[in-house]
Amino acid sequence: MAHFAKINTDGTVGDIIVIANDVLKDENGDEQETLGAELIESLGLGGRWVQCSYNGLIRGSYPGTGYLYDEIRDAFIPPTPYPSWVLDEATCLWVAPIPMPDGDYVWDEDAGDWVATDATL
Repeated sequence: MAHFAKINTDGTVGDIIVIANDVLKDENGDEQETLGAELIESLGLGGRWVQCSYNGLIRGSYPGTGYLYDEIRDAFIPPTPYPSWVLDEATCLWVAPIPMPDGDYVWDEDAGDWVATDATL
């Protein structure tokens, strides 16, 4: 199944729909994103729709509502979990400014560090 995400005017992801893979195949049997977009338009759904991948093989992460579609990176970027985290340009995922130690830890934004959970203590 092929998945398509609706891109809102502010670049965030709205809805996600699923289309049968056969709809995307051209006369040579090759999948074409444009064929999916044409079907969506013919259904009267309107707006801009971009193909995404449930297993993350295209355009980075599988998006959810509120994700950002970055035109330049041609990738979906999840909402930032904490203000101090930075975007990893290679993966388009947010990473903590300090690597997480081994064990069970949670990020404490006020402390700017990882804090051990009860399981780690």
